[in-house]
Amino acid sequence: MLDPSSSEEESDEGLEGERRDVPGAAGGGGSPRAPAPAREGRRDAPRPGSPSPSVLSEGRDEPERRRDEEQERRVRLQLYVFVVRCIAYPFNAKQPTDMARRQQKLNKQQLQLLKERFQAFLNGETQIVADEAFCNAVRSYYEVFLKSDRVARMVQSGGCSANDFREVFKKNIEKRVRSLPEIDGLSKETVLSSWIAKYDAIYRGEEDLCKQPNRMTLSAVSELILSKEQLYEMFQQILGVKKLEHQLLYNACQLDNADEQAAQIRRELDGRLQVAEKMAKERRFPKFIAKEMETMYIEELRSSVNLLMANLESLPVSKGGPEFKLQKLKRSQNSAFLDLGDENEIQLSKSDVVLSFTLEIVIMEVQGLKSVAPNRIVYCTMEVEGGEKLQTDQAEASRPQWGTQGDFTTTHPRPVVKVKLFTESTGVLALEDKELGRVILYPTSNSSKSAELHRMIVPKNSQDSDLKIKLAVRMDKPPHMKHSGYLYALGQKVWKRWKKRYFVLVQVSQYTFAMCSYREKKSEPQELMQLEGYTVDYTDPHPGLQGGHMFFNAVKEGDTVIFASDDEQDRVLWVQAMYRATGQSYKPIPVLQTQKLNPKGGALHADAQLCEFYADRFQKQGMDEFISANPCKLDHAFLFRLLQRQTLDHRLNDSYSCLGWFSPGQVFVLDEYCARYGVRGCHRHLCYLTELMEHSENGAVIDPTLLHYSFAFCASHVHGNRPDGIGTVSVEEKERFEEIKERLSSLLENQISHFRYCFPFGRPEGALKATLSLLERVLMKDIATPVPAEEVKKVVRKCLEKAALINYTRLTEYAKIEGQCKTMNQATPARKLEEVLHLAELCIEVLQQNEEHHAEAFAWWPDLLAEHAEKFWSLFTVDMDTALEAQPQDSWDSFPLFQLLNNFLRNDTLLCNGKFHKHLQEIFVPLVVRYVDLMESSIAQSIHRGFEQETWQPVKNIANSLPNVALPKVPSLPLNLPQIPSFSTPSWMASLNESTNGSATSEDLFWKLDALQMFVCDLHWPEQEFAHHLEQRLKLMASDMIEACVKRTRTTFELKLQKASKTTDLRLPASVCTMFNVLVDARKQSTKLCALDGGQEFGSQWQQYHSKIDDLIDNTVKDIISLLVSKFVSVLEGVLSKLSRYDEGTFFSSILSFTVKAAAKYVDVPKPGMDLADTYIMFVRQNQDILREKVNEEMYIEKLFDQWYSNSMKVICVWLADRLDIQLHIYQLKTLIKIVKKTYRDFRLQGVLEGTLNSKTYDTLHRRLTVEEATASVSEGGGLQGITMKDSDEEEEG
Repeated sequence: MLDPSSSEEESDEGLEGERRDVPGAAGGGGSPRAPAPAREGRRDAPRPGSPSPSVLSEGRDEPERRRDEEQERRVRLQLYVFVVRCIAYPFNAKQPTDMARRQQKLNKQQLQLLKERFQAFLNGETQIVADEAFCNAVRSYYEVFLKSDRVARMVQSGGCSANDFREVFKKNIEKRVRSLPEIDGLSKETVLSSWIAKYDAIYRGEEDLCKQPNRMTLSAVSELILSKEQLYEMFQQILGVKKLEHQLLYNACQLDNADEQAAQIRRELDGRLQVAEKMAKERRFPKFIAKEMETMYIEELRSSVNLLMANLESLPVSKGGPEFKLQKLKRSQNSAFLDLGDENEIQLSKSDVVLSFTLEIVIMEVQGLKSVAPNRIVYCTMEVEGGEKLQTDQAEASRPQWGTQGDFTTTHPRPVVKVKLFTESTGVLALEDKELGRVILYPTSNSSKSAELHRMIVPKNSQDSDLKIKLAVRMDKPPHMKHSGYLYALGQKVWKRWKKRYFVLVQVSQYTFAMCSYREKKSEPQELMQLEGYTVDYTDPHPGLQGGHMFFNAVKEGDTVIFASDDEQDRVLWVQAMYRATGQSYKPIPVLQTQKLNPKGGALHADAQLCEFYADRFQKQGMDEFISANPCKLDHAFLFRLLQRQTLDHRLNDSYSCLGWFSPGQVFVLDEYCARYGVRGCHRHLCYLTELMEHSENGAVIDPTLLHYSFAFCASHVHGNRPDGIGTVSVEEKERFEEIKERLSSLLENQISHFRYCFPFGRPEGALKATLSLLERVLMKDIATPVPAEEVKKVVRKCLEKAALINYTRLTEYAKIEGQCKTMNQATPARKLEEVLHLAELCIEVLQQNEEHHAEAFAWWPDLLAEHAEKFWSLFTVDMDTALEAQPQDSWDSFPLFQLLNNFLRNDTLLCNGKFHKHLQEIFVPLVVRYVDLMESSIAQSIHRGFEQETWQPVKNIANSLPNVALPKVPSLPLNLPQIPSFSTPSWMASLNESTNGSATSEDLFWKLDALQMFVCDLHWPEQEFAHHLEQRLKLMASDMIEACVKRTRTTFELKLQKASKTTDLRLPASVCTMFNVLVDARKQSTKLCALDGGQEFGSQWQQYHSKIDDLIDNTVKDIISLLVSKFVSVLEGVLSKLSRYDEGTFFSSILSFTVKAAAKYVDVPKPGMDLADTYIMFVRQNQDILREKVNEEMYIEKLFDQWYSNSMKVICVWLADRLDIQLHIYQLKTLIKIVKKTYRDFRLQGVLEGTLNSKTYDTLHRRLTVEEATASVSEGGGLQGITMKDSDEEEEG
C-alpha cells in the first residue's frame, strides 16, 4: 500500500492551523482554547523536538500530556452539547430510509470457524447429504477461496461480510452447473437452489438459530431508524462522554423541553445574523478566489439563516383547536433577511389567539346533608358556563357518593364551573326538583388537580348550614400555552393601569409569541402584546407601585412593560418562559433573594427548586461554560471535522461491513449539525475524503462510490457549479481540493496496481469498476471537459504494468521460489523443473481468477489486460528459461510444462500467438523435432532387432498394461529415449482383451506409433504450419514403419510355411496365425496412423501415397491367403496321389485287392480308404478351428475358406477328369465320396456361401461320383457299405 507518512505530516500541519483558529469553549470567556484530539495512531508518538528526552523533559511531558487530555475532553464535551441539541430538536434533517442495508461483517474468529465447518463437511463429519459434484464444488471453494491469504486480509480489514462469501460460492457453482449435462426432469435452477441451501446449512453449522439474544447491542441496531435515546447513547460512545456527564448536560440543557430547544435555535440564528452583519460592516472576510465573492458570501450567510428560519417556522405547533391554521408571521426584527409574507409587518389580532382547554370534573361525595330523609334520592349537576350540563347518577340521601366524571371543552382561559345538588320532588304538582345547594369554582390550568372539599351555598332557612361537596377539577393547558398566572402589569401601549390580571403566554407559531391578559368567561384576550423584539430581564422593586413584590420587565425600543409577581419562584418561571419566547441572546440572571420562599407556591415552588438544584450541581461539575458557550463564536468547521472523524472511526469498528458509509442515524446527526451551525458542504466532503483516504491507505476497505460522490461534490463546488447553492469558493478550499485530488489519484493508481489484493475475488462487488470510473473523474481538468481516452488508458496501462510485477512477486513468494534462490544453483534440474511447473500452474490460476473476477471491470480496455498478462508472463519467462537451461540434453521432462502453458494460451484469444506464446514455441520447437527424430530412430531399430529376435508368440491382454509400459531403450544408442509424458490406451486396443493378438514386435510398433502421434496431437501446436509439418512427418513415418513391418512379416511367413509338413499331419502353428494377425492389424492401423485430413494442400498427393500402402497390405494379405490355400491343397493332392494306387489296370491295385481279400478271411481288416478319408477330414477340421480361434479378422477367414474349398473341389475334379475312361476302384469311390461330402458340410458350417459351395465344379464332381456309385453297386456284390452321395443316407462315422 502507499506510504501514508507524507500525507499525515501535511494533515498534521493543517490540523495545527485549525487548532489555532478554534476559540474557547465558552463564548468570550477565559477558558483555554481546545486542541483537536489526536488520532490513535499518533497519540503515543514522540514529539518531534525530543528524539531522546531526558528525565527532566519526561517530567515536563506528564503535565503537558494531562493538559492535552483535559483540553481534548473539554472539546469533546462542547461538541457533545451541540450534538445533543441537534438530536433533541431537529428541524432540518431526517433519518434517511432509502440507504442500502449494510451486512454484518465477518471477523477472524468467524472465518476460522467457517473453515472448520467446511473442513468437517469435506471429511464427512456432518449429516448433510451431497453428491460428488457438490463436494467437488465445496472443495474448490475451500481450497481456493476460504484458505486464501487475500480473503484473510480482507476479513481483517473489516470489509468482508457473510453475503460476500455466499456470492462468491454462488458465482462459482453457477459456472460449474452450467457445464453439467442436462438431466431429464431436473432443471439446473433446481440444482443451484439445492446447492445454495446446502451451503447455507454448512455455513450455519449446528447453531440454534431460534435462540436470539435478549437485547440487541447498539451496533447491531445501527442500521435501523434510531430513537433519540439510542442516538444519545451512540454519540456518547463516539465522543467518549460518560453517562453522568450526559445526564448533567441533558438536564442543564433541558433537552426534554421543546420550548427551550426552539428558543435556543432562535437565539443561535439571531447570533448568526449579527455575526454576518458585523462581518459585512468590518469587511473581515475569508480569503476567496475572487474579490466579488465577499458580497456574495454575506448574502449566502443571510440566505442560509433565512432558510433555517423558514424550516423552523414550518414546524407545526400543536394548537388547542383542530381547525386552527398555522400562522406564518414575519419577524419584526431583521425583516430584511426573512421574507415569509408581505413586505409590511403582520401584527397579531385578538382572533389569532385561540386556546382550547379540556376540563375534567369528578364529583366524589356530599357531606353534612341533614334536611332530607335518608331514603330520598339525591343527585348532582355540573356545567361549565356557556356549555352543556351533565348529571350524576342517583344516590340515597343516607349515602350521597358518586365518583362520576364529566368531561368538558372550553375556549375560556378562566372558565366558571357550577355544581348543584338536587333532590327529587315528591309533590304531584312539582315541575322541578328541589335544589339543596350549589358551588361556583374558577379553575385555571395552574389550579390543584386533587379532590378538595368545597362549602356549598344553601337556600335560606335550610337546615344544612355546614353542607360540603368533595370534587376535583382538572384543567389541562394546550401545548402552545407556555405559561399562565396572575401578574401585576403596567405598560405604555397596553395595560396602562397597574393592576392584577390573569396572563397567558401563547405561542402562535415558531417565531410568534404573545402575552395575553384574559377576563373571566372570555375566549379572546382583553389585551395582548406581541413579544417579538422585546428583551426580558429581572428588575428591582418600584416603590411607587402598590401590589406585587418581585419585579421584572420587557423592554423594546419605545416601550417598556413592568411586571410583578407575588413570589420569587413565580417570577423565575415567568422570566424563563418569556426568555425562551423572545429569542434574545442575553440570558437573564436572577438576583439572589434573601427572603424566605413562599410555601404557597405548590408545584411552582418545586419546579423552581429543581431548576436551582440542577444549576448548582452543574456549576459544581464545571460544565456551565459548555452550556452557556455562544455557538456563533466557535469554529464549527474544526468541530465538525472532529465529529465526522470520530463518527467514521466508530462506524468502521462496529459490527457492520459499512465500507465507509455512515448509518442512517449518523447521517441524520451530521446533516443536522451542518445545517444548524453553518458548516460548508465543501468543507464537509473535503474532510470526509481526507478521512476515507487515510483509512484506505491504512488497509481499510472503502467503497469507491463514496469517494466518487464526495469528490464530485467538491469538484463541482470548486469549479463554480453550486451543488449545494453555495457559489463562493475560498482559497483554502481550492488548495485543499488540489492536494486531495493529487493524493486521491495516487491512492487510486495504487489500488488499481494492487487490484488482486484490494478487491480480492471481485469483492466488494463492482468496487474495481467504480475505482476505474473515479480515476477517470479525477483525471478530468474540470467538470465539463472529459479527459481524453488515451490519457486514461495510459494511466491504467502503467498501473497494470506495476500490477504484473506485484502479482508475480507475491506469487513467487507464495510458491517459495525466491526463498530458495540462495540454493537454486545446488538444486537438481528435476527440482528446478518441478518448481517452475508448480509456478506455471499458479500463474495460470492467477490469470484465470483475473479473467473471472476482474475482466468485467477492465472491459473498456481488454488490450490492456492482455498487455498485463504478457508482462506477467515475461516475468515468468526468466524463471522458466533458467530452469529449462539447467535441464540435461535430450531430456523430455519439460513437455508437460509446454502442454500446461500452451493449453491455457491457445484458448485465450488475446494471448494466443502472443509474445510469450511465440517465445514458448521457439524454445520447444527444437525439442519436439529432436524428440521425433530420436523416436523414429528408436522405432526403426526396434523393428529391425525385434523381427530378428521375434519368436512370433501371440501377445495377449497387452492393453491392460499399456499405460505403464515405457518406451524401450536401444542399447546401441547412447541417449535416453523419450518417455511419453501422457498416454491413454489407443482405441484399437479395445478388443484385445478377448483375443490372441500379433507379435510382441508388431504390438510394440503400433503402440509406439500411436502413442507418439497422440502425444504430438496433445501438444496442440498453435502454429498451423509447424503443426501440419509434424502431422505429415508422423504419418509418413508410420507408413514407412508399417510397410517395413508388412514386408518382414511376409518374408518370414513364406519361410515358415515352406518348412511346414505337406501331409495330413499339418497343423498350422501359432506363429503363422500371429503373422496373419500382424498383417490384419497393420491393415487396421494404416487407416488410423497413416491418414491425413483431405483438406490440406498436399492431401491429394498424400492420398495417393497412402493408397499404395493400403494396396501393399491388401496384396500381401491376398498372397498369404493364396500361400495358405496352396499349402492346404497340396495336402489334398497327397491324399489323391495315394488313391491313385488303386487305379484300374495297375499292378499295385491287384496286389492290394488280393491282400485285402485274403486277410479278411482271418482278421478284421479296416475298410480300405476310410482311414485316409478320416485323416484328411480331421486335418481340415482342426485347421479350420485353428484359424477361427487365432485369426482376428472374419473377412479374411471367409476369403481363405472360399478359396480353400474352391481349390479343393477343383483338384478333385481334375483328378477325376483324368480318369474318365477308367472305373474307380471301390476304395477310391468310398474315400472320395466321404471327403467330398464332409468337406462340403464342414465348409458350409464355416459360413461359405451357397453359391460357392454349389459351383459348377461341385456339380460335375457330384454327378461323376453318383454315376460311379451306381456302377459300383451293380458290379460289386457287397456294395459301398452305406457310403453314398445321397444326403438322406445314413453314413457310418469313422
